[in-house]
Parts: sequence; C-alpha cells; structure tokens
Amino acid sequence: MKKRNIALLLLTVVMATVLCACGDPKSNDGSSDDANSSRADSNEIAVGIAQDLGDSLDPNQMSAAGTREVLFNVYEGLYKPNSAGDFMPALAESYTVSDDGLTYTFTIRDGVMFHNETPMDVDDVVYSFNTCAATSVDSSLAAALSNVAKVEALDEKTVAVTLKEADSDFMAYVASVYIIPDDYTDHATAPVGTGPFKYVSRSVQENMILEKFDDYWGEKAKVDKVTFKIYEDSTALMTALNGGAVDLVMHLSISQTQNLGDEYQILEGTMNLVQALYLNHDVKPFDDIRVRQALCYAVDVDSILELTADGHGTKLGSSMYPAFTKYFDESLTDYYTYDPEKAKELLREAGYENGFDMTITVPSNYTPHVDAAQVLVEQLTAVGIRVQMQEVEWNTWLQDVYTNRKFEATVVGFDAANLTANALLQRWTSESSKNMIGFKNEEYDQTIKKASALTDDAERTKLFKRAQEILTEQAANVYIQDLADMVAINKNLTGFEFYPLYVMDLSNIAYVK
Repeated sequence: MKKRNIALLLLTVVMATVLCACGDPKSNDGSSDDANSSRADSNEIAVGIAQDLGDSLDPNQMSAAGTREVLFNVYEGLYKPNSAGDFMPALAESYTVSDDGLTYTFTIRDGVMFHNETPMDVDDVVYSFNTCAATSVDSSLAAALSNVAKVEALDEKTVAVTLKEADSDFMAYVASVYIIPDDYTDHATAPVGTGPFKYVSRSVQENMILEKFDDYWGEKAKVDKVTFKIYEDSTALMTALNGGAVDLVMHLSISQTQNLGDEYQILEGTMNLVQALYLNHDVKPFDDIRVRQALCYAVDVDSILELTADGHGTKLGSSMYPAFTKYFDESLTDYYTYDPEKAKELLREAGYENGFDMTITVPSNYTPHVDAAQVLVEQLTAVGIRVQMQEVEWNTWLQDVYTNRKFEATVVGFDAANLTANALLQRWTSESSKNMIGFKNEEYDQTIKKASALTDDAERTKLFKRAQEILTEQAANVYIQDLADMVAINKNLTGFEFYPLYVMDLSNIAYVK
C-alpha cells in the first residue's frame, strides 16, 4: 500500500473519532464541559485505560502488563524501581549481601501498615516470598525464586534470604515479590497491599477505583482518588478524551494525539516493550524457518514506523529493547534488510511459490498494534502472501491467542516485568509457560541456562547477546519496534514520570496550584 493510502486510512479513523466526539458533551459516561474542574475541586483524577484488568488482582496471578502497571500503585516489595531504573528501599530500609553472594539480609522498615490497617511484620515478608515462589504465574520470577534455599526471620526486624547459587539479578526479583498480609486471602477480588493507593472497588469492564492511603509509610499521594475508566474500543477512548471524561491516558499513537484540544499536554517516552509479528511455530507454514525468514525480508520496518507514527519509535531486531543498554544489540535491527525478491525466493524454496493464506489476530483495543498490522497486511500481500487481519477484544485475545495458542500470527508487545534482560529472554525457552509461539531451540535453552547461572557480568552479557542472535537467526518472530509512548495529560496536572518498565506511577500526580 502506498504511504498516502495508509495515511488516508489512519486519517479516516482519526476523523471518525473527532466526529464522534462532537456530539452532546454530556456523554453516557457522565462527562461534561465541567468534568475536569469538578474532579480538580474534589482532588481526584480519571485515567483512561485500554483494557480490563484480567480475572485476578492477586499479585502472584497477574499475567497482563496492563494489570501490573495499574496495581503498581497498590502493591510494593522490599525494594522498588524508580523512574531512573534504580532499585530503592521500600518496605526494607536496607540490605546486605554475604561475601559469597548467597545470603541477602534485609532490615524491615518500622511503621508500615497494610491497607486493611494491620501492621506489616517479618512473618508477612517470609509468607510473601514463599507464596510468590509457589504460586507466581511469572515464569521468570518463579524460576528466580526456585533458586531460593530458604527465607527466615532472624528477629523482629530482620529477614534473611539464602540462595542456592549467586544471582546478580536477584534484587530485581526482590522488587517483584509484593509483600501481602499472611492472614488475608481475597487478593483476587479485593487486593490489600502497602502502596500509596488502596483498592476501593472494581466494576468489570467499566472501572476500578483507588483512594489515597492516609497511613502510607512514605510520601503520601497528592490526589485523593483515582478512577481507572476502561475503554476497550479506541473510538470510545478518544471520545472520552475529547469530552473531558479523563485526565490521563498512556500508550496513545501519534495520530490519536494530533487532534486533541489544548486542555491536554502531550508527553513522549517509549513503551519499553518488544512489538513484533509473533508467529505460531506449531502451525504450518511457520514451522519452516525459510518461511519465517521470508516474512522478515518482506517487512519494511522503516515504512511501518513512518506510516503509523511519523517515524517515531525505535527499530528492534530481536527480543530486547534499548532501555537495557548493555544488552541491546543495535546491529540486529538490520539483520534482515527489506528485500521482497529475497522473500519470494525463500518462499519458492519452501514450496510456497504461489504464497499461502494467513491470519493476523490483533487486539482491537491497542491502536498501535492495529496500525502496524494494517501495514503488515499490505507488505506481505506484495510478496504473494494472502493475509487477513482479525481484530478481537482483549479478553478474547488473552484466552484464544495467549492462553490457548489458537492463532497463526499476532501483533502485540511484550515487556520485562522484572526489569531484567533475563525476563525478556526467558520467555522463549522451550519450557516457559509464556512461550506462546512454541519456539524450540536447544542452543537457545542452554545459552539462557548458562547466562542465568553466571555472576560474571561480562560473560553474562555476552551470552544474553548470543541468545538474541539465535532468535534473530531463527526468525523466531518478525521484530518491529519499541513503540513511542504518547501520553495525554490534563494541562493542570503535573508529576508524571516515564519508567524504564511498564508501570503507571500516580503517586506524584498533582494539580497545579
């Protein structure tokens, strides 16, 4: 498809959104011209999000990145990441590491209260580590905690975690072990944490409400109430923005921000995720490396960035994004140069001289993925592959594509839940429950296993880079980009920060006085 055609297609979507937003300012979600000032007077904000929060709010059962980014405001670990990517003391005041690197000893902070008004103690910490190790659905976190030999309370202020083998990434995993009460079991529907905001209520597919936790141990949140409003339809989300129903929306595309009123300021960061055309290796013809490589040569990533985001975004060549500076291998971004003739040649070698039919299933609530998929359809069609794009609701995508693996190809993005390179790469090992594409490669498995066991940083970095090379050489996926993250925020609000991982920290958001 020529650039002007795809541009017209995207412009049509934007214009439709604008037209939808020009009706009665009192929409069915209660928005009005005075909505923003009313929320400001009440010191509360409304945040628009593009997906529901999954079936469980339990910190050890969260699988969707969108759920984790919201509940970052509710749960905390002994340490937590800041916007610079450093791990800062949270529920622990400090820690020490034994000379052999096996024992981490944490001094637990005094005066920490759970949201149910019970004090946190060392027993809660021990319970949380053991429960997370036994129940976490995060395979990389579960793997890291399987390296824990024991967790014990040494006294009323001290907890020691002893590892079987030294792990230089261990503090990143500590930050992902959320501390919860040892006598509370209803986290799936009514979570209790220690964060700056406490859970109030949830209406499935409509909203979730948090309130400032007045007994928070640290600096208190600036706003009193946050209502997360769920808009799984992108047009409805833009209508809400244009109607003043929400004050903050993350993960917007360039086109979505270009027609907003001056009541919003637009901020740009990166999403810190790996967007790709993910291929199901258990489905023909994607079990053939020649076909997968043909797709890589058939895709013009520069054109995708230009057509969908005016050139914003960062090209990727494997399952790593630039925030992991020392691990990111920029040379892999040009491993497959755009070469339609090479793509056709590989298809002929694989027995698909006349192409084949395929379906790209994409979650309809994520405009950047839908936009990329639209361009992919045209580029793959140009080499004789007959492509259909199937848009589905987010929950359908989670169930059919991610959980049940009933798909041929999909466009989506994956992040590093634990702020480690290992978290991104562990996903594609043969035994990982997150390996939705069914990628199997013995060298890859052994490389990740060796890297995970090393404490020598230089050697570990070398192995992680080799793992990325294997993914690229094997054309595990058709890698696209780390998306630009466009954020629309009420111009009367301040305090928003981008993080090098997929979180939404609302603790510093405040109205300008």
